[in-house]
Amino acid sequence: MAPLERLGADDLRAVVEAYRDALRSHQEAINRLNVYPVPDGDTGTNMALTVESVLAELEGAEPDMTSVCKAVAHGALMGARGNSGVILSQILRGMTTVFSTTGADGVDGPTFAWGLATAAEGAYKAVGRPVEGTILTVVREAAEAAGSLEADEPPLVEVLETALTRGGAALERTPELLDVLRQAGVVDAGGAGFLLLLDAALCVVAGRPVPAPDVAAGAVTPVEDRGAEPGPESGSDLRYEVMHLLEAPDDAIPVLRRAWAGLGDSIAIVGGDGLWNCHVHTDDVGAAIEAAIDCGRPRQIRVTDLSEQVEEERWVREGSAPATAPPAEAPPAEARPAPATAVVAVANGDGLRQLFESLGASAVVAGGQSMNPSTASLADAVEQLRSESAVILPNNGNIVAVAEQVDGVSAKDVRVVPTKAVAQGLAALLAYDPAAGVDDNARAMAAAAEGVVAGEVTRAVRPSACDAGPIREGDWLGIAGGGVRVVDDTLAGATVALLDALVGPDHEIVTVIVGEGAGADDTARVTEWLGAERPDVEVEVHEGGQPLYPYLLGIE
Repeated sequence: MAPLERLGADDLRAVVEAYRDALRSHQEAINRLNVYPVPDGDTGTNMALTVESVLAELEGAEPDMTSVCKAVAHGALMGARGNSGVILSQILRGMTTVFSTTGADGVDGPTFAWGLATAAEGAYKAVGRPVEGTILTVVREAAEAAGSLEADEPPLVEVLETALTRGGAALERTPELLDVLRQAGVVDAGGAGFLLLLDAALCVVAGRPVPAPDVAAGAVTPVEDRGAEPGPESGSDLRYEVMHLLEAPDDAIPVLRRAWAGLGDSIAIVGGDGLWNCHVHTDDVGAAIEAAIDCGRPRQIRVTDLSEQVEEERWVREGSAPATAPPAEAPPAEARPAPATAVVAVANGDGLRQLFESLGASAVVAGGQSMNPSTASLADAVEQLRSESAVILPNNGNIVAVAEQVDGVSAKDVRVVPTKAVAQGLAALLAYDPAAGVDDNARAMAAAAEGVVAGEVTRAVRPSACDAGPIREGDWLGIAGGGVRVVDDTLAGATVALLDALVGPDHEIVTVIVGEGAGADDTARVTEWLGAERPDVEVEVHEGGQPLYPYLLGIE
């Protein structure tokens, strides 16, 4: 195919889609590269989730360039995850700011180069203490190369090729600039993720395939084998990552930056016009949040214990080592005592899997609506447990009967707590005691599950009718108690209406599990409605990543 001379609005959408696909395919390889600022192993995941938010925002955008660019910038801001996601959101914001003002008739080579330069400048400004040898270096050198072409109006494909070549060279040099990378034997993870954006653009502009992930990449050298621990100039030993959106006037942000500079590092604050996405690593979570409150209104606050992620990365690294690698010094899992009773849960989505595992599930079998696991797959999960007793949480009404067959085909003692929704399964795990017997656990977990009112929101795939009224294809449906309770033409509207029907004066906790297709604006509207209309309930929001059902609800 002849290369495109300009990127139109539809082409820009295609670039974002190709970038998302590239990040998803390279996600684990990028995760395994990440060692800066702590080895939390989630750079690829955070960048992919950030772009997923962009695509969700694009779903409702008009087809013109201005609207598409606005959706890209807003979706990235609202959905940015982790330090890498915040920086990526600023890169996308900088590029689309240029594209929307000068690329109404299409983004040509000079416009793309200008967009890269604006992106690099914005990324450096967003970070409290810019460090070379990171994604910042890669995007800056790529932009400098794109802007240095001698032709007055270089073709778009030449700008992309030049930026990618120079950016790739910069990525290879990152270990020379950042000692923690040299010690780990890897290049910068964020920089690798950024270059996939240029690969995606070349895929759309010139039809070139995005490179396949290098399965051998990311063999991070264990910390104990490095010459020294990363010091303050190359890494961070601060324990917590704090992220939130902040509604605040623009002139309050320098005050927040100064306050956070005394509390931590890896500071990244991006946004504008009264809405900001804020990120910091700190040992003092309370002070960091109080500083934000002094400047405006923080919401969607997320706090991550980085020390737990470091330990998880160590186990992941040792568990995925080649068979020829020497034995790990840490004691193997088999050396740790097995629980008296283990739990097998059924769930679909990376976030849900992590939620169930964090609450004590020993195994999570993929399954849910339209994806029901077999008795054999559940029995296999039970057989692989080191415990002789197990409780199964099916978390779906269609899976309960299948789960109840496992006890008859397994040599182990198996009980089923008949959870018909994910929210009931999570509540059941809160009553789980690994040291207790299987029958005691089954009784306690069943009682906990029974106290949960579950709801879910999905989209109609065909016209129908229900007690709530006629259903058109594409309508959003609020489901509870085995029936459709709400029909609405917007996702947030259906979710709010379902909560209005389910949350009563005696309820204390509402759990909102966010899945694929839910935008940050939708979630903000839901949580804001709860704050205004049900101010006495405590609201917990979790990222589930489940398909088909953008929101799963649990009311207690």
